Amino acid sequence: MNVRIWGALATIYVVWGSTFLAIAVAVRDLPPFLSMALRHLVAGALLFAWAWQRQRGRVQLGRREWGAAFIFGGALFLAGHGSLAWAQQDVPSGVAALLVGTIPLWFAILARAAFGERLGRRALIGLVLGFAGLVLLVDPSGEAGAKPLGTLAIAFGAFAWAAGSLWSLRLPLPRDTLLSAAMGMLAGGTLLAAVSGASGEVADARFTPEALGAIGYMVVVGSLIGFSAYVWLLKVVPSSTVSTYAYVNPVIAVALGWAFNDEVITGRTILAGAAIVVGVALMVSRGTEKEPEAAALSSARA
Repeated sequence: MNVRIWGALATIYVVWGSTFLAIAVAVRDLPPFLSMALRHLVAGALLFAWAWQRQRGRVQLGRREWGAAFIFGGALFLAGHGSLAWAQQDVPSGVAALLVGTIPLWFAILARAAFGERLGRRALIGLVLGFAGLVLLVDPSGEAGAKPLGTLAIAFGAFAWAAGSLWSLRLPLPRDTLLSAAMGMLAGGTLLAAVSGASGEVADARFTPEALGAIGYMVVVGSLIGFSAYVWLLKVVPSSTVSTYAYVNPVIAVALGWAFNDEVITGRTILAGAAIVVGVALMVSRGTEKEPEAAALSSARA
């Protein structure tokens, strides 16, 4: 692989691994649903303007397309990112990243249920290892892992992300990946803002430079730069190479949480993390990967 490909891979490894730390910084001062609403509304508006200009009126967007965007964005960004941000008020960013790292495991389960995909021995071992690591991360005290409620919230968000991604294959979204992603962000951001407003989060918001900086980082670096690198990689390298982000991101997130957020890395975290990372590695490297799952992964990481 050439330098550009390695540079793009390094970008999604570090950028998407660092967004967990950015969320941890943002939710110190901004309520979780409000912070995610700001992230996705701003990123979605910028990406939509760019994608719409590229289309130059060739795409017609009506109720069907926007309805699909609200289903897609609701699953990924309201349920997925909203649950994650809510949980990260108490769950360390590194532990949260390890829990989110189970998304490929949920993809495999849902692909089996929805498309009849045969998993094979390697995939089954990966599932057992991955979910064993998830269980190991649960700690009622929250001192050596995540409290049960936080774990449940993040696991639900990971499941919603995988389910929404697979469901999107049957939704009447535009064929343009950038435009579909932008619509999903705008729709998800709107739903997040509605939940934030209904729960009275604005009254508790403190728009500090740190929180706004974290939101800006997630918008520019996490959503725009990271996603652009991801889309380019999908065009020039095999999807199996791109999907390695799934087991590199948690490692990056744990290291950054330890280095910059005073998060403690315990033996329990290392053991659970190793189980999840190895389990996910077995899943994304298995030889029986089917096209529906690969397509869903391609559209999901917007």
